[in-house]
Amino acid sequence: MEPLSLSSVRDYVETNITEFHKKKLDSLNSLSIERILKKKNPYLYRCKNILTSEIIVRTIVDAFLSSSEETIFGDWLENLAIFVNHCVYGGWKSTAQGIDLEFDLEGVRQLVAIKSGPNWGNSDQIRKMIQNFSSAKRSLRTSNSKLQVNCVNGCCYGKDSKPHKKEDYFKYCGQDFWHYLSGNKLLYIELVEPLGHQAKQRTEEFEEGYSAKINLFTNQFTQSFCTNTGQIDWEKFLKYNSGAEE
Repeated sequence: MEPLSLSSVRDYVETNITEFHKKKLDSLNSLSIERILKKKNPYLYRCKNILTSEIIVRTIVDAFLSSSEETIFGDWLENLAIFVNHCVYGGWKSTAQGIDLEFDLEGVRQLVAIKSGPNWGNSDQIRKMIQNFSSAKRSLRTSNSKLQVNCVNGCCYGKDSKPHKKEDYFKYCGQDFWHYLSGNKLLYIELVEPLGHQAKQRTEEFEEGYSAKINLFTNQFTQSFCTNTGQIDWEKFLKYNSGAEE
């Protein structure tokens, strides 16, 4: 075990956080009005009595971007977690299906599936993770039958008051997870400062692109799905979203 160098973590974050912002902007730039209008529920917007093109467009775009942002940042945090663990314990990116990180701790092989937060999956997804743990353990023990293996679902934020699960794995969240990875109880707090590197500059750049996209899509929606008197033509919108292909 090597003591964690916070300066190394800071350098890693400040060097690589630009990749998150770039992918977030790329996700925005890739959106098209045709793509977003066919993937959201128009009945919901009618039920909420949304009456303007701008609000419909902004609501749909925000929903897309929120989902995309969670995925992009979740992947970024996973790579950060692997980097931190490699610095301390020499951990490595696992090649086993559904396993993100492997490392040895006090003679016990650790298999870690990394997720963003504690409420990441439904029962089928959790069952699949457990199956992945079982498969990875069997594979490891094929070459070393005496190898001890510990399975962990690690969550980058949140809490779980009962980390030992009956399916024979542990779930570490937030402070407990980063402590487990690094041996540093305060790392979960110490990560906050470097994550803000260039945040203001990058956010302003994103907001410019976001505003332009909202203006463009609002104009396109109005031209395609509003009447001459400016009202939303819900029948036309529904036919576009849900009508049978002719």
